[in-house]
Amino acid sequence: MASVASKNMWLRRQQCPCGDWKCYVTYEGDAEETSIVSQIVKTESLQSQDMVAPYVGMVFKTDDDAFEYYGNFARKNGFSIRKERSRLSPQLGIYKRDFVCYRSGFAPARKKLSGEHHRDRKSVRCGCDAKMYLSKEVIDGVSQWFVVQFSNVHNHELLEDDQVRLLPAYRKINEADQERILLLSKAGFPIHRIVKVLELEKGIQGGQLPFLERDVRNFVQNRKKVVQENDALLNEKRENDTMELLEACKATKEADQDFVYDFTVDQNDKVENIAWSYGVAVNSYALFGDVVYFDTTYRSITYDMLFGAWFGIDNNGQPIFFGCVLLQDETLRSFAWAIQTLIRFMKGRCPQTILSDLDPRLRDAITSELPSTKHVTSIWNILPKVSSWFSLQLGSQYADFKSEFDALYRLESTEDFELRWNQMVSIFGLGSDKHITLLYSLRTSWVLSYVRVHFLARMATTAYSKSVDAFLKGIFGAQSCLRGFFEQVGIAANLQNERHQEMQCQYMHMKTCLPIEEHSRQILTPFAFNALQQELIVSMQYAASEMANGSYLVRHFRKIDGESLVIWIPEDEQIHCSCKEFESSGILCRHALHVFIDKNYFQLPEKYFLSRWRRESSLMFFDDHSVHDKDDEWFQEFQSLTETLFAESSITKERSDYIRRELTKELTRLLNEVRDMPENDGAPMDFMLTPTD
Repeated sequence: MASVASKNMWLRRQQCPCGDWKCYVTYEGDAEETSIVSQIVKTESLQSQDMVAPYVGMVFKTDDDAFEYYGNFARKNGFSIRKERSRLSPQLGIYKRDFVCYRSGFAPARKKLSGEHHRDRKSVRCGCDAKMYLSKEVIDGVSQWFVVQFSNVHNHELLEDDQVRLLPAYRKINEADQERILLLSKAGFPIHRIVKVLELEKGIQGGQLPFLERDVRNFVQNRKKVVQENDALLNEKRENDTMELLEACKATKEADQDFVYDFTVDQNDKVENIAWSYGVAVNSYALFGDVVYFDTTYRSITYDMLFGAWFGIDNNGQPIFFGCVLLQDETLRSFAWAIQTLIRFMKGRCPQTILSDLDPRLRDAITSELPSTKHVTSIWNILPKVSSWFSLQLGSQYADFKSEFDALYRLESTEDFELRWNQMVSIFGLGSDKHITLLYSLRTSWVLSYVRVHFLARMATTAYSKSVDAFLKGIFGAQSCLRGFFEQVGIAANLQNERHQEMQCQYMHMKTCLPIEEHSRQILTPFAFNALQQELIVSMQYAASEMANGSYLVRHFRKIDGESLVIWIPEDEQIHCSCKEFESSGILCRHALHVFIDKNYFQLPEKYFLSRWRRESSLMFFDDHSVHDKDDEWFQEFQSLTETLFAESSITKERSDYIRRELTKELTRLLNEVRDMPENDGAPMDFMLTPTD
């Protein structure tokens, strides 16, 4: 096990596949999976090849290579080996090695002292003469090991493959399994349950692990002392590094007044929880804090702290970092403090919607601290659990179950969901399953037909999930201390902000030549325009039937069912579709767009261009202490110029490239000039980003 001073493992936090909701354990799935796969590949490779028996004159580069080769040969032939003797010389070092069968020689007689009782254990040694002796020679300055004696004659029965794997030499617990066993043991798992969890995770039958239950028991007992010593070192390191992190926060605050941080201390006056954010994140939240994702998938083994990160989505569809927190535990109290701190950082503004994992304590904290905020559990947090909960239980039926589960998630009608859910539970015999019961009880927070009425800003997608995961993986490097981790978070947040600025000027191609498309291109960011453009393209495949009350039934030309009801209120140009796409994403759906086209609209009403998806949303400013007066002459002029600039530059790719190049240079020049000006002229102003109404 690596020293705590040199290894800081940030591991993915997962629910234990045993199914116990109270059993939260942590492991690095990727590393463990890689270890298991490599082990399987290595074993299959050995089994698939016909190994050549060692012979006199056979050459190896090192004695370790020779021992490994002989060990593989021994396993394939039903026995194991051990190192017997070695001989040393001043000139060559170790120059002779003797490897023998595990049953070579005889066990020495044990002397019993008077009054002592020992169990008489029968020795496996029976004087077997199977062996491989090696000698080292240096030829042209290169050391080589030659087989000088070899015998494969045994005086005992050789074992079959299912027996030979149980020999002590082959019952090895690899490093990934050792880490897992220690974590489960620390969580209070008995030995027999640890073995069961490992079998479930590896997807193998009982008794097929490469080690026995007693090996796990011996390993845990032998490591207790080591674990206790490591815990003491970890506590000391955690305290020292946490104080360093706090000092780094203080130093950053002194250098940047917009930086914000907070912390709590425990009853022993030691730092417990720490949260921090940056000025640019606070400004971004003012624009894009309507929907927030709280990620809690990583935990540090070294520091025994949970890492939580707050994300939003910007007007270019990219994750935007709002802040982060390190928590000593995963209690309701800690999660509540994290939420309170974020809202305090963000000047009291609560999000419309918050997405998170299924963690029941986090759910309770969100309900308590954000009563007016809709809580949604993203589907990407649910699907991995569905696999671990039901794949083994359902066996060959799991593929059919998963297909039906995915279809249920996407249903547009809550009535259809209720009906088909009950049918699915009955078909697969899951009526008494606790996970099915849990998912159903939380259906209003994850099923699409229930959550689509809440604004999600296109965050509940696989693409967004992958972008967040890429950001997190970028900061979870091999950091040796919390201060280094703190610096890495700052670097990643900075790079993210730079990428956001780079995406402002992009050329957008016309695909339909509809006036609505041309008008939208002048207003929306490339991300939002692309989404609307795709809906416009697909809308041409739909037909609309006007009803007596002025509403429309819109149906795809190939589909008999699945029609959408579009309600049109002409007095104030309001349109509402039963698919609720606009309510969910802020982008009009194909059904509503078809009605607008049918009514000969050349431009969409302004209310259907949300400020968060507009191009100028990244350039809006207002006074932090009072809402900016929109009648202000300078502000109106600035807004008009920026809108006109983006509209004109998007007409051709040549214009777009020119503006992107020249605007960056000009803004950089202005920024440098402003920085050279005096910081105080008697009229302080505090501006930050905000969306327009």
